[in-house]
Amino acid sequence: MKTLIVGVGGMTNGGKSTLSKSLHQQIPNSCIIAQDSYFKDDSVVPVDSNGFKQYDMLDALHMDTMMSEVDSWRRDPELFLKQRGLNPEQTTPTVDTEVFVLIVEGFLILNYRPLNELFDKRYFMEIPYDVCKRRRSSRVYTPPDPPGYFDRHVWPMYLKNRQEMESMASGIVFLDGLKPKEELLAAVYTDVCQEIERLRERLK
Repeated sequence: MKTLIVGVGGMTNGGKSTLSKSLHQQIPNSCIIAQDSYFKDDSVVPVDSNGFKQYDMLDALHMDTMMSEVDSWRRDPELFLKQRGLNPEQTTPTVDTEVFVLIVEGFLILNYRPLNELFDKRYFMEIPYDVCKRRRSSRVYTPPDPPGYFDRHVWPMYLKNRQEMESMASGIVFLDGLKPKEELLAAVYTDVCQEIERLRERLK
């Protein structure tokens, strides 16, 4: 048995969740761990000098809990899938040559060094400012974005986090989120499948 960990990062509303879910549907023995599931309670998220909640930073997330989930998958991916009702699919004659794939998705996954170091593949979805702002404004958040939140907090934090990410993470494949979803999926799926085949060859 071999394992492959794929990181799908990206800016808010860039398409990373859609890509991750599509990948999961295409790849046998895969599952997703989404960073958005690990936000701390709103009451403990810090506030900046403008009164904006600081959601766009690692301190707003239970990264220790997220890492525990990732480590649980790494210890026994087959058991991890079964415990969550995701039955492993045997696509090869013997389990000895099977590859299990974990897709980790989130806006700051490549900024958290202990997690970033585990990725075999790193992708980052990006879209222009105006498209990002339009998509963000069309979504309903709980709590809702206050007036000026995107321009005065979300976008500046994205630029800051991206600069930090690029200084610490290497081998990132940047993806144009404006391209058709099918085209993006095909490119990433092909890339991941090539890595899966390389792992299977080593197991033979």
